[in-house]
Amino acid sequence: MNAHEVPVTPPPAAGRSDGKVRVAVVFGGRSGEHSVSCATAAGVLREIDRERFEVIPVGITRTGRWVEVPDDPTLLEGGRAEVPDTGGTVVLPPDGQGGAHLWVVSPGTTPADLGAVDVVLPLLHGPFGEDGTIQGLLEMADVRYVGSGVLASAVGMDKHHMKVALAAAGLPVGPHVVIPPERWERDSGGVLAEVAALTFPVFVKPARAGSSLGISRVERIDDVAAAVSAAREHDPKVIVEEGIAGREIECGVLQGRAGSAPRVSPPGEVVMHTGAAEFYDHATKYFSTDDFHMECPAVLEPDQVDIVQELAVRSFEALGCEGLARVDVFLDGRRAVVNEVNTMPGFTPFSMFPFVWSHAGLAYSDLVAELIDLALERPTGLR
Repeated sequence: MNAHEVPVTPPPAAGRSDGKVRVAVVFGGRSGEHSVSCATAAGVLREIDRERFEVIPVGITRTGRWVEVPDDPTLLEGGRAEVPDTGGTVVLPPDGQGGAHLWVVSPGTTPADLGAVDVVLPLLHGPFGEDGTIQGLLEMADVRYVGSGVLASAVGMDKHHMKVALAAAGLPVGPHVVIPPERWERDSGGVLAEVAALTFPVFVKPARAGSSLGISRVERIDDVAAAVSAAREHDPKVIVEEGIAGREIECGVLQGRAGSAPRVSPPGEVVMHTGAAEFYDHATKYFSTDDFHMECPAVLEPDQVDIVQELAVRSFEALGCEGLARVDVFLDGRRAVVNEVNTMPGFTPFSMFPFVWSHAGLAYSDLVAELIDLALERPTGLR
């Protein structure tokens, strides 16, 4: 299965006199990936085609308030950016008429109309955004949006239920132990006994977090409890995954146009440099970028490429994904195991998803345009 040229022809005009599509770019959010989301938004604001799209940047503060943000990517760069908790509150009232109208509300003043929005680009990572929550809000508001719907977003965010769905579709997943909060609190000894049956090393992860936050590589059973406590700082639900030998290969998937089959990118790989971190953790991913480089296409035999790309597409379809996803696969010779499906993968200049698509001939700005066009092509509601 090979990547092929992606059409970037625009949909019918959105009905505005200037012909531009109005896009609300939403970012920030309440999760631990707030700053990562801001960096993603900076890349999009810098590269989006301003000849085709009129942009309305909307930030969500760490407390969850929606605010109007200047259309200036330099304010969101640097890796530790924050959405400022200033100005009026942006609201999106459902009107049942299709599309949406944004308003800015401030105490003691008349609401200010930001105008109609054709599509929302929710660049939110982690809980309270990537997990089906904002997707449900946008469905209720009857406005089109980029990316997967409520169910696929929720399942893709929860590493436990993602593995359940993938396994039910006959896809290979690795051995693991799920630790719900109540189970850990009443029977940590029983949980540790189950974890001890896995082959070490293991990876202890928050079940519903991304960007490698809160992940520990653990060599001994005696260190698992401390790693669980560290993961629970990000999510009360934890998953322990058996370490799988082999390389981690990543593919980008794009929804097909007009009901056609999903499209898959060439496979990519993060290659760690000698003396770097033990694994591709959060600090390495976003702050120690000299410790690794990305390769695309990954150095693989032709049949290995076929294996990885087929698993990527099957995983995309198993979860019912829409728009985009990045699928990560462990590959040991011809043995492959699906690790994760990311329904809103990183979109920073250092992220794998735009990197692999650039090697398929789709530049960053064209990739953004294609995602918006896919959203405009798809109705809200049941589909």
